[in-house]
Amino acid sequence: MGDDHARYAPVDPVSTGFKGRCPRCAQGQLFDGFLALKKECLNCKLDYAFADSGDGPAVFVMTGLGFVVVGLALWLEVNYSPPLWLHLAIWFPLTIGLGLYLLRAIKGIMICLQYRNKAAPGEIDRG
Repeated sequence: MGDDHARYAPVDPVSTGFKGRCPRCAQGQLFDGFLALKKECLNCKLDYAFADSGDGPAVFVMTGLGFVVVGLALWLEVNYSPPLWLHLAIWFPLTIGLGLYLLRAIKGIMICLQYRNKAAPGEIDRG
């Protein structure tokens, strides 16, 4: 992970991750399916074994989207008082759709940031 700087120019982790591209070459695909990672980049052969985004993307998406959707739903209720079925028709599909879209994008961004910052599990130095 550390010896590839001579052959590959640095890429922007946000735009690369948002597009679901390889964090090293920005050409190969990062995902195999919707959220599953490929084993390696087909373009530069970067092994994706280092990538572990954990629950981070889900936490960011739920928190951010929750604030936005609840705020908009409260604004709509206070200003217009629509019936309950209209709230369900608006907010349920919006939450599911945006949540799935943002989950993939933020997972890609977090993996690209892990690669750029050489993130690794913590170790205790006992020497």
